[in-house]
Amino acid sequence: MSNAIDVQVSPGCLTDNYEVERSLYNRIFRTAVWVIGIPVWLYGVTDRGIVAFADNSPTVTEVSHLLLAFVIFLSWLFLKPEDTASVSNLMALRNHRVFTSSRQSAGQRTQKRMQELDPQFVTSQVHTLPMPYYCQIYHLLNLKHLEDIHSFSLGNLKILEVGEFQATQDGGRLKFKTILDSPLNVLRIWRDSVVEVELTLYNPYTVELKIPAYAGKTVSVVFNALPLDENNHRLYIDMYSDLGWPKPLLRFMFHMAAILTLLEDMPYLRKLAERNLQHLIEKQRVSRHKTMQLFDRFVDLYGASDVALLQPQG
Repeated sequence: MSNAIDVQVSPGCLTDNYEVERSLYNRIFRTAVWVIGIPVWLYGVTDRGIVAFADNSPTVTEVSHLLLAFVIFLSWLFLKPEDTASVSNLMALRNHRVFTSSRQSAGQRTQKRMQELDPQFVTSQVHTLPMPYYCQIYHLLNLKHLEDIHSFSLGNLKILEVGEFQATQDGGRLKFKTILDSPLNVLRIWRDSVVEVELTLYNPYTVELKIPAYAGKTVSVVFNALPLDENNHRLYIDMYSDLGWPKPLLRFMFHMAAILTLLEDMPYLRKLAERNLQHLIEKQRVSRHKTMQLFDRFVDLYGASDVALLQPQG
């Protein structure tokens, strides 16, 4: 059996892509409506309470209106869209076949890192995406995507300098400085204008992005892109932070940010699938630009060695 995989995007695959995007848009809409509804119903409860107790002699009608508004408000809270996970993806990763077979040691290292971060856990997501997993890895390890693909969500963030690169036995670590050009950039709420970001490749499937915040605190995102077959992968996103903000607020912010960036990713990931990226990996035809050092390391270490994991299982 040949190890080469010829990636072709079929009409069915394109349909799957659009279904994923439609689902993401629906999740954003549902969550936004739910969040907007909280202050609306809270105002309703407060207003009915003021009316009922303004003269210290509430009537039965006023009390019933207050109770009705309060019950609706509680019901609204329980109707929260089930979009954010309350636990990390660690258990699911333990049971994935690429971490229980030839890459068992890689899975153990991933689990160890996620366990270290667990006290800072905020939220997690899982997405099944209709394109090869190495498209996701290429995307995550290409620094330029932060400027190009996420120019909207990151407020035209720019890479100021690509600094230290450190090769490890199973991957590598790259540090680079980013700058927020605009004084109106929303990211300034929790980070300085210029910070040194750290991107780490732990194994063929696990990437961590670590961003400094204020007062020595950090935000970390661990991505696990695990192949399901030659044309599909499952993306696990786990987000951590030691910011002293209320966890529900952080959970909502991180959740919405992850969905928005994934929406921005989808057209680019489709283009990568159409390029038959696996062929370039097998031939080691990659860029040697500084912004691609981690992906070059991925190719040098693994090349086509993971192709067998992508073949249909008989």
